[in-house]
Amino acid sequence: MKKVNVALVGLAFGGFFSEIYKVHPNVGRLILFDTDKAREENLCKRLGITERYDSFEDILKDPDIDAVHLVTPFPMHEEQTVAVLESGKHCACTVPMGLTIEGLRKIVEAVRRTGKNYMMMETTLYTYQFFYAQQMKARGDFGRIQFLRGCHYQDMTKWPDYWLGLPPMYYSTHAISPITVLADSRIKSVSCVGSGSMDPAYESYYGNTFPVESAHLEYENGLKGEVTRTLFETSREYVEGFYVYGSEKTFEWGFKDNDAPLVTTLIPPKEGNRGSTSETEEIALPNYVEDLPESIQKFAVGGGDFDPLNPHKSWEKGLGAGHHGSHPHLVHEFISSIMEERKPWIDECLGANITAAGICAHESAKRGGEKIQVPEF
Repeated sequence: MKKVNVALVGLAFGGFFSEIYKVHPNVGRLILFDTDKAREENLCKRLGITERYDSFEDILKDPDIDAVHLVTPFPMHEEQTVAVLESGKHCACTVPMGLTIEGLRKIVEAVRRTGKNYMMMETTLYTYQFFYAQQMKARGDFGRIQFLRGCHYQDMTKWPDYWLGLPPMYYSTHAISPITVLADSRIKSVSCVGSGSMDPAYESYYGNTFPVESAHLEYENGLKGEVTRTLFETSREYVEGFYVYGSEKTFEWGFKDNDAPLVTTLIPPKEGNRGSTSETEEIALPNYVEDLPESIQKFAVGGGDFDPLNPHKSWEKGLGAGHHGSHPHLVHEFISSIMEERKPWIDECLGANITAAGICAHESAKRGGEKIQVPEF
């Protein structure tokens, strides 16, 4: 099959992905587009790209572009994703998939109508930490999984206006995704409480009064999970984390953003004693680059701080490694799914279930914790 021609739309955070696409062995043309033309020009110059487009619509009209990766403000995701799919192109999109159940349905319907791929580019599902927990599950290390937790603590003060006052669960995919995949089951219902008080100036954007939301998830296979999300006016170091509590071993990551995870092993009581004991080990994680093409392996290792206002920061060290090594894995899965004519792993159904759970959770919080059924897609 021919190489995949890709348009990368949105170059602030999206700039992190540009060089990965540029050197991926299965990518042909790479188009970079941003409404900030100075940012676009600087990045094109850095990567030696001369081809430019005047508008997003011009990209959609080009029949030679096979795929579009959207890294645009999340209020645009629903409309832009449908437009990409209906233009006959595959679509990858940063999280969240959308902000409304209706919008999620339109995306799922567009995928089925056009036959094109949709991939939700969820970083937590390609981190070193998730890969390690996934391997533990595959080996049976957990025994029986008993409970799961996810968390995402972040303060968005002075971010662009569309962030201000956002219901925390609308942007909860980083916390919900890893525990949902490890539960290996669809989220069927959710109940959620909101807590705290919001700056009244922020309430006007979404009508949301909660800076903190905490939800319980119920899975079809009977497992339960809990997710806590903070967005404003809550003093806590930035953390994305998840916890898997098993009958034999437990995995915990999420104390500090860069802390190594902990694995605790349950030790049954010796004969004549009562009460089990445990041993806890701090895990040194491998880089998990074996399945990546050699040309993009460097983007999964080494340093480089994530800074959406300066996407070149980590390049100064010659490395990427954004979001705990996830970026090259996301790119490779999206491109490989197109080359191999199969659905990507985080497809429209998985993405919609994870995103819808967050939307339903906020609705539950508004209703005082009422259980809400998560729609099927």
